[in-house]
Amino acid sequence: MAPVQVPDPRPLPGEPPALDLLNTQWLASGTPVDLLATPDGTRTWLAAADVAGMSGHGTRQALIAARQAIRDVLTDHGRTAARDRLNAVLSHGRLRLSLGPGMTPTQTLEVDDPAWQPAVTAAANLLDLLDRAPDRIRRCQHPACVLWFFDTTRSGTRRWCSMATCGNRAKAHRHYARATKPR
Repeated sequence: MAPVQVPDPRPLPGEPPALDLLNTQWLASGTPVDLLATPDGTRTWLAAADVAGMSGHGTRQALIAARQAIRDVLTDHGRTAARDRLNAVLSHGRLRLSLGPGMTPTQTLEVDDPAWQPAVTAAANLLDLLDRAPDRIRRCQHPACVLWFFDTTRSGTRRWCSMATCGNRAKAHRHYARATKPR
């Protein structure tokens, strides 16, 4: 019997893998939610990340370690301990360079243990984002939001994880403050 596919409950799916992994923790009506807290939630994230079939306790623990390491690097601005935690995750993988058919250079991410594949992939993606555009990695500016996003706007001025949620809450708050301000 095939496992039942659970819909992805996350409020901001589709970010680059490193930020997508960070966003497996969020607040729902002020209550913390951790998608990786259960095997079913982990399978849901793995399916959304297109790495299904690798679920298991080892994979879940590796993802939790990678998520914390990524968060530490982004919030501690690369201090030594945060870098060491991310490097510990990355130490499970290596980049294999080769020349493929038609003289096409290829890079393959290999891991020492298949359970670490999704975690190493997410950590390696963080390195790519930091190399490409570190200033475009952002945390939502709404004070009650813990989500992260990669700003792909042309102007690079995105402030909210979603205009439909956090952006609207901020606009409503500003409107209320103006409307109730004594004249």
